[in-house]
Amino acid sequence: MSSRLENANPVIFQRSGERLLTGSEADEDVHDPIDDREIFDLIRSINDPEHPLSLEELNVVEQVRVKVDDAGSTVGIEFTPTIPHCSMATLIGLSIKVKLLRSLPDRFKIDVHITPGTHASEDAVNKQLADKERVAAALENSSLLEVVNQCLSTRNM
Repeated sequence: MSSRLENANPVIFQRSGERLLTGSEADEDVHDPIDDREIFDLIRSINDPEHPLSLEELNVVEQVRVKVDDAGSTVGIEFTPTIPHCSMATLIGLSIKVKLLRSLPDRFKIDVHITPGTHASEDAVNKQLADKERVAAALENSSLLEVVNQCLSTRNM
């Protein structure tokens, strides 16, 4: 990573509140379908690779851009880079995908892509994120995996 920030002064958004669990959600014996908010809760705290802020704080991820079909075992995430030429877009998308791959049951098909019209190279980035072999190869690169893990590490909010 270069020391020069592409977006030196990003707009910072307020974090949404923590979700209160209902009695049935807390009960492990009750089937609780995975919903949009649960997925958003998994990805909202992912760290931005350039700034000491979460993807939620930068409005890169929003709950309205999370779509879950528990019965169909699909999860769709649209994310919005902070600037149209963000060179970190693929890394951000990869971090979201890895977080979900590590957190969800194997039955889920995960689609992570850029919000249409928000990035100059959205087609190329989306193609990379949709290619299982490319994602697997990226995760075999120890340097790249280290950066992804830094994005996924817990940070005090």
